Amino acid sequence: MSSSARWLLLLVPGLMFFYTLGGSPIAAEAAPRGGGQCRKCPPPDGGTDGGTGSDGGTSPDAGTGYDAGTPDAGYDAGTPDAGTPDAGSGSDAGTPPPTGCLGQPLLDSLGKDHVLVGAKTNDDVVGLAPFDIRYIYLAGGLFDSQQVCSSCMSCSTAGQSCSSSNPSGCGWWGCWQWDQVAPGQFLRDFLTQTRNLGQLPMLTYYEILHTSRVAEGAQEVAKAQDAAMMQRYYNDWRFVLQQVGTSTVLLHIEPDFWAYAQHVNTNPHMIPAAVASANPTDCSGFENSIAGMGRCMIAMARKYAPNAKVSLHASAWATKIDAMMNQDPSLNVEAEAVKVADFLRECGGGSADFVVVETSDRDAQYYQVRLGRNSWWDPTNTTLPHFRQAFRFAKALSERMGLPNMWWQIPVGNMSMPGYDQHWKDNRLDYFFDHPQEVAAAHGIGMIFGAGEQAQTNPSTDNGHALQRANAYFFNGGQPACLNMSLP
Repeated sequence: MSSSARWLLLLVPGLMFFYTLGGSPIAAEAAPRGGGQCRKCPPPDGGTDGGTGSDGGTSPDAGTGYDAGTPDAGYDAGTPDAGTPDAGSGSDAGTPPPTGCLGQPLLDSLGKDHVLVGAKTNDDVVGLAPFDIRYIYLAGGLFDSQQVCSSCMSCSTAGQSCSSSNPSGCGWWGCWQWDQVAPGQFLRDFLTQTRNLGQLPMLTYYEILHTSRVAEGAQEVAKAQDAAMMQRYYNDWRFVLQQVGTSTVLLHIEPDFWAYAQHVNTNPHMIPAAVASANPTDCSGFENSIAGMGRCMIAMARKYAPNAKVSLHASAWATKIDAMMNQDPSLNVEAEAVKVADFLRECGGGSADFVVVETSDRDAQYYQVRLGRNSWWDPTNTTLPHFRQAFRFAKALSERMGLPNMWWQIPVGNMSMPGYDQHWKDNRLDYFFDHPQEVAAAHGIGMIFGAGEQAQTNPSTDNGHALQRANAYFFNGGQPACLNMSLP
């Protein structure tokens, strides 16, 4: 179905929704249980009710205390890491030729031809625009047992019962539901509901930090050596993939983690991790390193979810210089992108289907007001940091990896927001919708919007702005993803 036709199907409910908006701002949701802020966890409703008619008191505990600051802060100084990882060892070495449209094979397999638009949406707004993609996090920690729990009644995570009688909730995604149904129903329902809306499910798997229960960064990378923990980790990843089965789903593996690993050592073959030693069932042939870990996870996806499309996450700050927040006009942004690409390729990223990139995990005004930090990008592209610098990074990254990129978790704030929790200003959403041709020219095949933390603006709290922009985008036919053009 064409983009404009899909839009017309939503015209009436969309108008009804916007009619209800206005007046005083929508009240902010309650803070997560425990008072903490998990920067990668879903909202308490998880975007679905688990198909049980009851939340069972088991919404994920977002208050794990592992926010540990923001990973993209503080890396715009110093000198870039010298050299690139060893391109040998029978890996994805070599530079793929950036010929043609990098995104066309993937888009063809999805039956799409335009730059995809998606969001992390709550149930109240998910059907009010014909989004291509809907994403959720699987985060919060794993079951305490070595094997996947067979019942939520008897399951626990971090010592907390996953029974519906526990008011603190269960951290493991497999029991974000009524405890009388089999583990994983939350995800199975999400996949079904999303497909029924004509949208493509995307799963952001962000578990190693919360499972490790250590500080974000080098400590979580070091915990990948823990064979007992990694056995649970691979068992859970297998369980996720088994719920996906033969469905077409986008899989986004461990945002931030690969960048922190690159901080530890620019050669992922030299960073120890339990792979074959923790998962001989699926990965006996992979080395016990971070490089082997990435390859193992992608191989498992091919084995258990053969129609899924897989991605690792590329962080612009992975070289310890934040190439998207850079203010030095002499910085070779493309060279920084190549270093990130080479690291990910050694981790198996070159055999993935796409690569995820990110603008910021929070609204710019939130950073400005709460942390005194300037994270704005100049929409006129005259003063660094600006949008075209970010697109330069993404373009070079994709060309080095031979894969299209997907912009993920773009902040939802807009410049009409009043400036408090869940109503912060940002200019990225409007810039992306105003300049989708720049996304396409940089090998981008998608722009996905969502809050990276519960205090941020989201599509349920922005007075309908994201929905308006998405509906207008589809009504006008969308942006062709394959162009014969270069960046301005």
